[in-house]
Amino acid sequence: MYKYITEAERYQIEILLQQHYSIRQIADVLGHKYQTIWYEVKKGTVKQLDTHLAEHYVYKADYAHMVSVRNKSNRGRNLKIGSDYELVEYIEDMVKNKKYSPAALLAHARNEGLHFATSICEKTIYNYFDMGLFLNVSYENLPYKKQKRKKKETESKVSLNNRSGRSIEKRMQDVKERKIYGHWEMDTVVGGQGKGKSCLLVLSERMTREEIIVKLKDKKAASVVHALNMMERRLGSKAFREKFKTITCDNGVEFLNGEGIEKSRYTKGNRTMLYYCHPYSSWERGTNENINRMIRRFFPKGINFDEVTKRQVQLVEDWINDYPRKILGGLSSNQYRARLIQ
Repeated sequence: MYKYITEAERYQIEILLQQHYSIRQIADVLGHKYQTIWYEVKKGTVKQLDTHLAEHYVYKADYAHMVSVRNKSNRGRNLKIGSDYELVEYIEDMVKNKKYSPAALLAHARNEGLHFATSICEKTIYNYFDMGLFLNVSYENLPYKKQKRKKKETESKVSLNNRSGRSIEKRMQDVKERKIYGHWEMDTVVGGQGKGKSCLLVLSERMTREEIIVKLKDKKAASVVHALNMMERRLGSKAFREKFKTITCDNGVEFLNGEGIEKSRYTKGNRTMLYYCHPYSSWERGTNENINRMIRRFFPKGINFDEVTKRQVQLVEDWINDYPRKILGGLSSNQYRARLIQ
């Protein structure tokens, strides 16, 4: 007797099943135990549709062999997740429904005091996704995986559209070190080409990763200035200056009215200091870029922002500010800022 079923025997099983042999008869023909053939048929059975689109189940030798090879390659230590179905359901729910990354869902579990029979790390969860072990979620459900890029040491250049703007090179060292609250990065998130004029104005605080999202009627400089005017009116000029000490943005046409962005509408003098990144240097607004990917989980590329309500935008903003961040030690932006106040 063979200990394991071979690939050739799998094709024999497929033929014998087509000839209406029973599992016990197949076991006698191949010289295997009944349980071995029963498990093999169960493992290699797939759902198919006939010409009338009716579902039926059939054993396929090639599929059974693929599963067998994959299972052999995964041999070694038992899976840590084992039979901890509660942990599996938690991971699947947080990834699929809450759109959390493995790091975020582990931080959420710690913050909420959730305990499971199995202790598992972020890397192990990613490995299980690579292996396709989860039934209800796949690698496609995970957020965008970061790719580390080397910063190129190139000669600084000034944008041809913005020769008079204040360069990021003049920005204070404190901003770079992220040790003081109130230094923001600003960008726009746009919809699909030819799909409406509306877009999102996004502001990301460098220290706490706090996010502010405002829906704009169009991608014009006047709309950006108007949105900041409304924020200043709502907060008050003094509070606005304390909250927005500096703003860093790119050289997009919507940000070229630097004077309008900086100047207070309700008091004399400026309400903030505006700095412009170097052209083609999105890494200089790394916080913006990372949070923009989070926004795209809800508003994918090609969306028509004319059809998105302010309520929907607010829900995404709230979700981001409640999202556990690995860089903040597992705390959300709201939790991190609350600790700063204490």
